[in-house]
Amino acid sequence: MAELLTSPLHDRHVALGAKFAEFGGWSMPLQYSSIVAEHKAVRDGVGLFDVSHLGKAQVTGPGAKDFVNRCFTNDLAKIGPGQAQYTMCCNEAGGVVDDLIQYLRSDDDVFLIPNAANNTEVVALLTAAAPDGITVTNQHGDHAVLAVQGPKSDEVLAKLGAEADFDYMQFREGSVDGRALTICRTGYTGERGYELVCRVEDAPAVWDAVMSAGEEYGITACGLGARDTLRTEMGYALHGHELSLDITPVMALAAWAVGWDKDEFWGADALRAQRAEGPARRIRGIRSTGRAIPRPGMDCVDGEGSVVGTVTSGTFSPTLGIGIGLALLDDEYKPGTEVGVVVRKSTETFDVVKPPFVETQVRES
Repeated sequence: MAELLTSPLHDRHVALGAKFAEFGGWSMPLQYSSIVAEHKAVRDGVGLFDVSHLGKAQVTGPGAKDFVNRCFTNDLAKIGPGQAQYTMCCNEAGGVVDDLIQYLRSDDDVFLIPNAANNTEVVALLTAAAPDGITVTNQHGDHAVLAVQGPKSDEVLAKLGAEADFDYMQFREGSVDGRALTICRTGYTGERGYELVCRVEDAPAVWDAVMSAGEEYGITACGLGARDTLRTEMGYALHGHELSLDITPVMALAAWAVGWDKDEFWGADALRAQRAEGPARRIRGIRSTGRAIPRPGMDCVDGEGSVVGTVTSGTFSPTLGIGIGLALLDDEYKPGTEVGVVVRKSTETFDVVKPPFVETQVRES
């Protein structure tokens, strides 16, 4: 078994008493104090995550923007330099190889942040498809990513002297503690926040500066366990759970991230056909009517006990105090209906709902 990779901030996590877990081939902090406490810190104040395990890649050369736009699902023509966009890399059958964020620096420079486990595959697919003059560079080990998330994130960045007065899904070049970095108005928690992309060698100094600036606002170091409960409350898809080679964007209610009017993108024919016909199953939100907590892989059943779907993500919601999840259900199970979930051999009732499960201010200017 290959040795797990570690973040450039690993020593900081050890010093803070982090519990570690494997994420996409990396040993990353799962939690420091408790997942619930870290979750609430982000919802109520501000938290700092190390997400340096995420992939990084760059596509450069004349027409890089147009090339990437011919590959991935979303339409880069809808944004301009300094803006970011959620998109998906699909295969010809419409299955999702990865979902990622694309950052448009210029028509000739696109920066990508795929998921950790899929970075190599995304780079390989782009490299194989790239025409002469286009260069695809794997930068997975070159950059660290720190996520400052929560309603007090603006105050923390302001104290650092980092410009943060821009809209959701935009990014700017800036600096923290004299270290140049990219400040992105992005995140995976559903709260207002930022992701700081810096050089690996600068990560410890940037981490220390953010933690110091956030001290008066109660900043909390947060692990990836809280990141998962936060994203589940928002109904955000996680690759390998709500998106996969078997779960397409149409099935995952992610059709909004497909540029249907584009001439081409990988998987276009299959996805257009599925969209026209309608999928047999779709991802839905499920919310417990009692005390049950759903977990990935649990069967969803109808009143007769027949399997009608599978839980793809499930957790206890620290905000709501109940069990919530996402499930791939037969299409007839629409918001407003109920479905059974088999929890430890007992069938528990869940409401089928439309996420998000909680309201936040993520998109407010």
